[in-house]
Amino acid sequence: MLKTELRVKYRKKRSLLTSGSLETSSIQIANRLLQLSIWDYSYYHIFLTIAKNQEVDTTFILSILQGKDKNIVVPKLSKERVLRHYLLLDNTLLKKNSLGIPEPEEGIAVSEICLDVVFVPLLAFDCTGNRVGYGGGYYDVFLKKCRPDTVKIGLSFFKAEETIEDITKDDVSLDFCVTPDRTYAF
Repeated sequence: MLKTELRVKYRKKRSLLTSGSLETSSIQIANRLLQLSIWDYSYYHIFLTIAKNQEVDTTFILSILQGKDKNIVVPKLSKERVLRHYLLLDNTLLKKNSLGIPEPEEGIAVSEICLDVVFVPLLAFDCTGNRVGYGGGYYDVFLKKCRPDTVKIGLSFFKAEETIEDITKDDVSLDFCVTPDRTYAF
């Protein structure tokens, strides 16, 4: 399928999820992440859930990261429409932007080069690790600035599509994608 078709399909599938299934599936995803060999790193970048989009609830993953005393980094969309990254501290104030994304109001900036693991939001992914996001390209631009060895992990409620037909050279693929039922390694 094409990206535009997949966006429509997976927005619809998400809209049919109940709050209970969202929570249960998000917990299952967080528990599956514990089985990956990713916990010896220092800097973990995680998106903060956009509730209105019925995204994977990352608060469970945040709790794991805090419990393991990791450096947690969160994104903020700049006025230039690129992602900036800030250390999430106990006193970090979060405020929703115009798109409904919780973001730090200010904080300690962290370079993409410092990031060891990035949890990537997505709508769909395929069997080779390609992903479909919301279409803004923010994460593809961001991920290209990370080190080549940065581990990129997608989080999805749904299984992989066979293939995404219109992948381009600008698309950055995942290393893993974790669903409630399975962990895909690419």
